[in-house]
Formats: sequence, C-alpha cells, structure tokens
Amino acid sequence: MKVRLPGFDFSSIRPHWAPVREFAQSYNAFSTVPAHIEPFLVKVMMRVKDALGDEHQALREDIEIFNKQEVQHCKQHVAFNKMLYKSGYAGMQELEKPYRDDYASFLANKSLRFNVAYCEGFEAMGSSAGQVFFEELEEYLEGADQEAVDLWKWHLAEEFEHREVCFQAYKALYGSGPFAYLYRIWAFAFAVKHIGSHTAKVAAYLNGVDRESMTAEERGRSIERQKVLKAKISKASRTRLLKVLSPFYNPGKMVPSPGMAELLARFG
Repeated sequence: MKVRLPGFDFSSIRPHWAPVREFAQSYNAFSTVPAHIEPFLVKVMMRVKDALGDEHQALREDIEIFNKQEVQHCKQHVAFNKMLYKSGYAGMQELEKPYRDDYASFLANKSLRFNVAYCEGFEAMGSSAGQVFFEELEEYLEGADQEAVDLWKWHLAEEFEHREVCFQAYKALYGSGPFAYLYRIWAFAFAVKHIGSHTAKVAAYLNGVDRESMTAEERGRSIERQKVLKAKISKASRTRLLKVLSPFYNPGKMVPSPGMAELLARFG
C-alpha cells in the first residue's frame, strides 16, 4: 500500500459523464458515500490503532497508510460532488445530511466493536465494487469521460489494495471465534442495508431531476435502462459478496482484477 495524490480536474466534467446517463447517475449517487463514510473510517481506525498493542505494530503502520488513502478519497469525491451541486442537483445535500449524521451518531453512541465491524462490512463492499467496476462494466465505460472513469478506478483499486486492513483490525481486537464471526456477518448486513438505502434515495433524486424534462416515452426508456443496469450490477456483486458470509472469508487471499496494478502505477 502507498499514498497517492491524484490531481483530478473536475472543472469541465459533466454530470452525465457516461453515454448511459443512468449509469453515470448511479455512480454519482455512490459518490456521496465516500464524502461522509471516509472521515468516519479514519476516526474509527484511529481508535483501533490506539487500542492495538505493540505486538500489532505492522497493522498499526498499515492503518496509517489506510487512513491517508481514505482522506484522499474523501477529498476527491467532495470536489466531484460540488460539481454535481452546481450542475442542478443541489437537492442531493438534503439527502446527504441524515446519512452524515448517522456516522456522527455511530461514533458517539456505538461500541468500537460495532464501528470496526461496520467498517469491515463497508470495505468488503468496496473490494467487491472494485472487481465489478474493473471486470464487468466495460460496455458502460466505453465513451465515458476519462476523468470520471479514472476517479472511480483509482478509488476502487485502492479500496481493493487496502481490503484487509479493517478485517485484520477486527480480528486482532475481537478474534475469529463463533460470536466474532456472527457479529461480523450481522454488521456486514447492516452496512449493506444502511449504505444501499442511502444511495438508492440519491439515485432516485438524480434520475428524477433528469426525468422532469423527458417525454413519457423517454422516461420509459430511462426507467428500463436503469432496471437493466441495476440487474447487471446486482448479479455481479451478489456473486462476490456471498463469499463474505463464509467463516473462512479472508480478503487478503483475493486476487486483484486485471488492470488494477497498472492503474495504480499511473498514479504513483
């Protein structure tokens, strides 16, 4: 792992950065997640680092790099999201507020076990999302704005790169016995529902704004394109995420998707 500092320029990018606008809006909705979850991740992992003993020095060093990577993810997506606000989608911010507040509540009121397990759930989702983006979505990326594609490929490749940090942190603090396993699975399901319900609301808003200016026929085609996209991503994700449920799940054994190493090398 290493910290990379990409210099993305979103000044000329458009919200519909891919030929299939519903695809672009789906990932635009996803972009609200790192803007709020990454600061939460960093704060949780700082607490984890303090709780780990000297026997986990290597993991503590990995957490340092992990946190610095997450800070960059947040910074870049916040900048990207500001472009969306200025482009007619300012209503996103109202949907983001309760989501942001949830993380403040988790930090204030939930146990460290819950927060670490939730973070691991998100990281499991992130590594799966990286595989899907690199391996399954070429038809949607053809003709897309390269700056937006690079943002997502860089981010998701780094998510895959640091995929086992939260997993190892949870294991170091809480072990890998039956209760630790069941709690990890419960927290994973909680994270999937929590994050998924938020992004669904934002995607519905974004597509809703777009469809206000469409004819009935155009809206019908848009809805159909969205259904096809959702089915494709759901099927590709389900195959990978089911592996998280295994008591033998170990993200460190996962193999990077073709193109991830080359992409990361471009950014240092």
